[in-house]
Amino acid sequence: MNTGQLLDYLKHNPDFASNVTHWQVMPARPAKYDDYPDGFDPALRAVLESRGVKRLYSHQRRALDLAQAGKNFVVITPTASGKTMCYNLPVLSEILRDNESRALYLFPTKALSSDQVAELYEIIKAMDAPIKAFTFDGDTPVSARKAIRQAGHIVVTNPDMLHAGILPHHTKWVKLFENLKYIVIDEIHAYRGVFGSNLANVIRRLKRICEFYGSHPQFICCSATIANPRELAERLTGRPMELIAESGAPTGEKHVIFYNPPVVNRQLNIRDSALKQTFGISRLLLKNGVHSIVFARSRLMVEVLARRLKDQCRNALGEAPNVRAYRGGYLPSLRHQIEQELRAGQVDIVVSTNALELGIDIGRLDVCVLCGYPGTIASTWQQAGRAGRRQGVSALIMVATSSPLDQYIIAHPEYFFSQPPEHALINPDNLYILLNHFKCAAYELPFEDGEQFGDVEATPELLEYLCEQNILNHVGNRYYWTAEEFPQAGISLRSASDQNFLIIDISVPGKRRVIGEMDRFTVPMLLHQYAIYLHEGRQYQVEELDFDDKKAYVRAVDVDYYTDANLTVTMKVLDVFREKPGVMAKAAGEVLVSSIVTLFKKMKLDTQENLGWGPVTLPELEMQTTACWWTLPDSIADKYTREELQGAMVGISHIIEHIAPVFLMCSPRDIGVVYHVRDPFTNRPTLFLYDNCAGGVGLSDRVYEMDDELFKEARRMLMDCPCADGCPSCVGPPSDVGAGGKRIAIELLGELTNAVGT
Repeated sequence: MNTGQLLDYLKHNPDFASNVTHWQVMPARPAKYDDYPDGFDPALRAVLESRGVKRLYSHQRRALDLAQAGKNFVVITPTASGKTMCYNLPVLSEILRDNESRALYLFPTKALSSDQVAELYEIIKAMDAPIKAFTFDGDTPVSARKAIRQAGHIVVTNPDMLHAGILPHHTKWVKLFENLKYIVIDEIHAYRGVFGSNLANVIRRLKRICEFYGSHPQFICCSATIANPRELAERLTGRPMELIAESGAPTGEKHVIFYNPPVVNRQLNIRDSALKQTFGISRLLLKNGVHSIVFARSRLMVEVLARRLKDQCRNALGEAPNVRAYRGGYLPSLRHQIEQELRAGQVDIVVSTNALELGIDIGRLDVCVLCGYPGTIASTWQQAGRAGRRQGVSALIMVATSSPLDQYIIAHPEYFFSQPPEHALINPDNLYILLNHFKCAAYELPFEDGEQFGDVEATPELLEYLCEQNILNHVGNRYYWTAEEFPQAGISLRSASDQNFLIIDISVPGKRRVIGEMDRFTVPMLLHQYAIYLHEGRQYQVEELDFDDKKAYVRAVDVDYYTDANLTVTMKVLDVFREKPGVMAKAAGEVLVSSIVTLFKKMKLDTQENLGWGPVTLPELEMQTTACWWTLPDSIADKYTREELQGAMVGISHIIEHIAPVFLMCSPRDIGVVYHVRDPFTNRPTLFLYDNCAGGVGLSDRVYEMDDELFKEARRMLMDCPCADGCPSCVGPPSDVGAGGKRIAIELLGELTNAVGT
């Protein structure tokens, strides 16, 4: 059964069609072509034409013209539209013209780096040209590094390696920095929040070193669909950018299907599990030979789905289909193996976190199934683009969970299709991040008196501060690094974590092997003692978690449950930046967020039934960030008992946390919501919304300005929900909010709406 036949079957299958809330067909679009520019290298053209590229897509020709004119530019076109040619062609053309020219490629992941180098190798080999392209990352052998530094025309790396392995050792990279003509930053939509803020400062350091060696490279950026590609590219690079937004690539017909699982308990408005429904749809795709990709929102869900598909989709001979799980934490050798199988078309279905969302070549896939809304419009389209990468019929099937955010999207398809994608926000001048990179920059090159770091006007003050901390020494007209440590080593670009934890399998006595890794802030949730850790469809129980040595020891087990930990978060106000007094006071400022895992639940694999719980004893983690908060006056709080307030604020926190990302156009992971029935700072019931990264990136500031709209929509959703006392789609289960919790939550949201609107 081909994709078109399968879609026709689903459309006429009442069991499936009755749960479809929206089915939209996006028509195929023909290609728009343009000729090669005059003077284009004949050898390169011959190779491209031999690969079927007789003419360029219009956006590829536009990129060549801008590059030739010396302009910095950003390309924003869909997945599989030939974005890589927008930078490979200018770079290869320049190196063919001048063999001394160099280029630096930045990709957010190692997997993407190796994927792109493979394509470059093919073109260079076909031309038989003396161009050297190398990957330089943590997996590069030490023996090869000197040759890459000396002979590499194109150096492909990632921000982490640029930060810690190249810039601090720039004296070994003189050939690169003296002749650097192009800096390519691919997948810039991945650089937001902490990661993007860090990268912007790494680029400031890179430009500073280039200037020292006398080079002034052009920037070429590429992105998936986001609302502000030019703004983001300009903030990342500190350079004005031209925008290429119109794609000339053809697209096949795509079906976008919104699927809401059926209600299984009408009294409580409880829907069937999205995981169960996704499994049913995936099994149908497998049995009909439709190659597909399934995206799940957590590592746990990925492993559960992959295992069930392997176990329950065997053929008559008992042979399991080739189902692969793919997620962060796998060792490089395993990731590469899965990627090779995908490119070769050997995988029947792959179940992945957003790790495969970026532009790795994953071959021919026809259907994309989302187990839950990915959290942003941009991510949804990016994941959808992983199927139907060539011309032909493809489909996106989004299976909604019971969360308020999913239910909002599934019930408002017009919002999804009419809204622009989300803005990618970064804050390069976040003080925590900025000071770290001042240290790195000073280690790399002394600062001169009067020198400005990028566009940071406070450069003199920050340099003086570092002198006071005995980190820098001002001698003559320069600021010199004087501390003993290597500053880059202790700075993570991707999180506040300074080091990942290793996951070590101790199943075989006397034989220990590393099977994965995990970041520090995820470890308490997934690797606490007695947690069930899933890896490649196999189950492991955590026997010991060594927090000091950053190691988790696991043993293979065979059980019918998985574990799910509960995270407790508390808030402490450190400083108030602004406030608005009134009946319902609101404020914004700096806070200290403390989080700790206190217990875990055992959940049955097939039914998600709660089988019991156990305690967790781990250290508390702390983070300073920005937040806004709203305080209930005594005149309102005194109307209710403490228990009633507790339940209502649980419900308000639940709905706000899930729908705020819609208004902020951000990922749910980017924010957090916490309530205190009696907050130590305000001494009254208080609701907090905070940026979920150290120092903040401005999300809570935006909420401070638009809270009226947010509270009105939250109240409307609660009133429209058909449940009586609460459900997962509004305030949460009745057991969480208590008797009357939903009613009181509606009343309090009404009070908040009236107060903030005045």
